[in-house]
Amino acid sequence: MLAKVRSFSLNGLDGFEVSVEVDVNAGLPAYEIVGMGDTAVKESRERVRAAIKNSLLDYPIRKIVVNLAPADSRKEGSLYDLPIAVGILAASEQIPKGSYKDFVVIGELGLDGSVRRVNGVMPLVLSAVQKGFRKFMLPEGNAKEAAYIPGVEVYGFSGLDEAAAFLNGAVVKDPVPAAVFGAVGTENRYNVDFSEVKGQQVARRALEIAVAGGHNILMIGPPGAGKTLMAKCVPTIMPDMTFEEAIEVTKIHSVAGILDAEKGIVTQRPFRTPHHTVTAPALMGGGAKARPGEVSLAHNGVLFLDEMPEYQRRTLEGLRQPLEDGSVTVSRSKQTLEYPAEFMLVASMNPCPCGNFGSKTRQCRCSPSEIHRYVSRLSGPLLDRIDLQVEVDGVGYEELRFSPDAESSADIKKRVEKARAMQRSRYGSSLTTNARMTNAQLRRWCGLSPESERILEAAFSRLGLTARASTRVLKVARTIADLEGSERILPPHITEAVQYRSLDRKYWE
Repeated sequence: MLAKVRSFSLNGLDGFEVSVEVDVNAGLPAYEIVGMGDTAVKESRERVRAAIKNSLLDYPIRKIVVNLAPADSRKEGSLYDLPIAVGILAASEQIPKGSYKDFVVIGELGLDGSVRRVNGVMPLVLSAVQKGFRKFMLPEGNAKEAAYIPGVEVYGFSGLDEAAAFLNGAVVKDPVPAAVFGAVGTENRYNVDFSEVKGQQVARRALEIAVAGGHNILMIGPPGAGKTLMAKCVPTIMPDMTFEEAIEVTKIHSVAGILDAEKGIVTQRPFRTPHHTVTAPALMGGGAKARPGEVSLAHNGVLFLDEMPEYQRRTLEGLRQPLEDGSVTVSRSKQTLEYPAEFMLVASMNPCPCGNFGSKTRQCRCSPSEIHRYVSRLSGPLLDRIDLQVEVDGVGYEELRFSPDAESSADIKKRVEKARAMQRSRYGSSLTTNARMTNAQLRRWCGLSPESERILEAAFSRLGLTARASTRVLKVARTIADLEGSERILPPHITEAVQYRSLDRKYWE
């Protein structure tokens, strides 16, 4: 007999329907699987056979042919184990043929018949919902993840025997209760706070501006000045994620296999800090299966590159596209995928190899040529895409030990949220931050008075700014105006924005 079970497969973050066709007929006992499956798909034969037997069900000693349609699309992973097993049981008349018709079935099987969680369930279910499907049979470990999608019926199973009993009507099972994102979002906790940062008023101000407008920022200063601590504090002043943003991040983390199964959804903005030995495919995405990289895992959050010049130059240059477009294209011989990568880049570096150039308390031991070689590891085109460059100096003992607590993250966050609200009102649904303004929006919303125009022109000449860098200055000035509640960019706003490019002259001229 022939049975057809509906499942889904992934191509990047987009799912497509896969029909698992199982034919059980007379003939010499055999098992064939066709339809462009990878090694994990082909190895499902032994997993499915052992799982059926160890679930005290009958494995048919007949000729079994499994086809994964469409046959011209490559199938990867172990998520077809459960639909194949359901198809075999239906084709051998152990479960009614109509019992699974309305379900999308996804899951991996263990040899003992257990149903194991798989990666990528969130984008799979979302794609199925877009095609009109509403009922899902999933591993129990993935049920919480899918329960956040509105309008679906999710049934989670821990074993093949339980799934077979459910389809036979021997067990009555209720759908997993729908999960509410708002209740989870209030549980966000951080173990750092800006009140712990001593001194560094300029850097604190620059980070507030960066977060308020979604700008990239580079902090330059000696070791121990607090650059890493301030970078870790950045998520504490970012606005809480909306449900739509959480779904986008969860899809990526689900595909990458790093989603917390207990939570089922990402509630905090990502903070990714890859080591300086990271490879280009690991940072940008790629590998044999074109998986998302760190830039995509940081989507809607922060990518922190500590000691930026220590990263391979080829790896850093790969950041140009995602910094400009908010997405990254991963091309391999068999496929080309696009992943979202709208992150805020926070980077830090020493000003020289010894780290003390420009310090008020320590003497630099590096020669001018050594300093130049060190900072030249960052190319001009990459620096053009970093909106704010700020100096961070060491903190004295008195200030470190006896200064009162600084302003808390909660207080700074209130100002950031107010500035973000102005940007949402201004741009509508097209974008949410000043950093993502198009040229047309720049002309509309960043008009300058004659005095402000003269300030920008002088900075353009003295600092040798490129056209891209000058537009970044305008965007930062727009954010400074938003923080002050001003509809117009005033001369003090453009002056402060220019100050955050002054390092161009000091280090890279």
